[in-house]
Amino acid sequence: MKEKEYFKGALINKKVPILVLDQKWHRLFAIHGKSDEIQSTEEELNHLIARQGQANQDIKDLKKVKASLMESIVAHMDESDEQSNRPSNDKIMDENTRLINEVNEKIEACEDEPKQIKDANERLMLASMEFCYEKLRTNDEEIKEIDAWIKQVRIDLKKNIIKKQNREINSKEIYSYMHDIFGAEIIDVFDLKEEEEQGQKKEEE
Repeated sequence: MKEKEYFKGALINKKVPILVLDQKWHRLFAIHGKSDEIQSTEEELNHLIARQGQANQDIKDLKKVKASLMESIVAHMDESDEQSNRPSNDKIMDENTRLINEVNEKIEACEDEPKQIKDANERLMLASMEFCYEKLRTNDEEIKEIDAWIKQVRIDLKKNIIKKQNREINSKEIYSYMHDIFGAEIIDVFDLKEEEEQGQKKEEE
């Protein structure tokens, strides 16, 4: 919680791009997917963005209504100066003033949409950063484990290469000594027998 408050403070006067409109943001979750918090905030933000277009149109329409009411008030003020029927004009002006206040409230509510979008977008950014840094920490731990495994495999590989080379040298020496001691004819007989046994063993396998 304190960490989020710290980052919120760091975001003051910082422009954060609308994340759901950025394909690279979506790519952040290509492997692990999005958390429930990110998904819900993303849906909220998409909803707010969809409403923003209507809100902009509503503001235009409301400003036209406000301008018309203002013109009516000015017109009745002039009439009040010229005519003695003040109560009627005052009533109309009071009603127009009330309507203007209502229009102002509606305009203010519509103009609050961008603030809600900014707030939802910042919450989505904080959730995304928390998610991504957690994945970075997990990846770092796994990288270290894999790196240790690779190092051990390399050590074992070197040992086994040396072991293999030693066995090959030893086999050559044994075969050479057998030739010298027993002669080629006897060795050929045993070679044939060995080949037959190895062949049968492969068939059985």
